[in-house]
Amino acid sequence: MRTFASPVVGGHNRRLDLARVLLVQGELAPRLTLKTILQAGGYAVDVAATPAEAISKLDAGRYELVLSDARFGSRAAGQSVLAYARLKDYGPATALITSMGRAVAHQSVHGKQRVAIRTEDLPILLGKVAELIGIRASRRYRQLPKAV
Repeated sequence: MRTFASPVVGGHNRRLDLARVLLVQGELAPRLTLKTILQAGGYAVDVAATPAEAISKLDAGRYELVLSDARFGSRAAGQSVLAYARLKDYGPATALITSMGRAVAHQSVHGKQRVAIRTEDLPILLGKVAELIGIRASRRYRQLPKAV
């Protein structure tokens, strides 16, 4: 996570840890819109306009969530970026995102999350992002052995 120093409040310098999201979107307008929405929701957002740029960013940094456009050139391109992200040792949450379609769908298939969300539905978008990051965090949690 990125740590940002916030302004001095009441004489104390506070720090804010933001969950990092990599947004992979080929089209400029949706990329900027989604980046702005996610940042307003409190996330540190990096963007990539191509699969090659996304892979480079995945190699250089750590992300809690990778969102890739479902209609990114071809569906296979978006899925290949997510497949690459899943190979990372830190195990980011991954999801295809789309602004097309009529319904918002979220389903768990054999423990894998699949998400389709409309960008027009901001509370649901930010809720699903938070949920995916939470699921990722719970996957990484290991229960401590009980004291005897």
